[in-house]
Amino acid sequence: MAILPAYVRIAGELRELIRDGTYPPGARLPTISRLSESYGVSEIVVRSAFSLLRTEGLIETRRGGGTLVRDRPPARRLAMERYRVETDPGATPATSFTVDHHITWRDYRLDRSYSRRRADADLAALFATDPGTPLLRRHFVFWARGEPQQISTNYLPWSLVAGTPVADPDREPWPGGTPAQLAYLGHPATRVEESVRSRMPTPEEAATLRMAPGVPVLTITRRMLSGDRVLEVCRDIVLPADRVVLDYALDL
Repeated sequence: MAILPAYVRIAGELRELIRDGTYPPGARLPTISRLSESYGVSEIVVRSAFSLLRTEGLIETRRGGGTLVRDRPPARRLAMERYRVETDPGATPATSFTVDHHITWRDYRLDRSYSRRRADADLAALFATDPGTPLLRRHFVFWARGEPQQISTNYLPWSLVAGTPVADPDREPWPGGTPAQLAYLGHPATRVEESVRSRMPTPEEAATLRMAPGVPVLTITRRMLSGDRVLEVCRDIVLPADRVVLDYALDL
């Protein structure tokens, strides 16, 4: 059996103590000097163990506050259920994002920027239209409890939204999100298609989402259809992989 480096072994033991609740979310880990003495290793070894746990998104170091177990419970993204709140939002303003994160409308923040674009070859294929077709591009950063949690960039046909409130960024956030907007335009979504991939974030994505080094993202390419017509393409929804659980249920 291969002998693991000391820092990997120490990181493994601390990881188990975090996962079994010995060090719960928000708890402060022992100091580097204390762990160095306890394990009989140099402080450099303990720092390497901390670095490994930090890249896994398990701990964070705060200036003057020590090293803490991160308190970021993952949102549960219920793929088979989540859009129902947007097709039937009820009396209380909500979107699938606020439901995923168990937050109220007051706790929800949405940064956005709008621009006109023409479909490139990839977008044209997703829309089943011609390259160069005019589109409205909407870039969003979703916040929950004061933290950025999700990036999405979606596209809508300009011919569908031009001159409507859907093309006005000041109308965001819109209760019910994009499905409610399509219904407002007279084309309620009848089908949602999603493709999930994983990759490492770009530097801009990592900075925007305040991600720990080494944490990958999940990316979801989405299409919303009304009948046979594709009315929305989201390329992509970007989610830190350590903050979300994708739940799927298939009725057989």
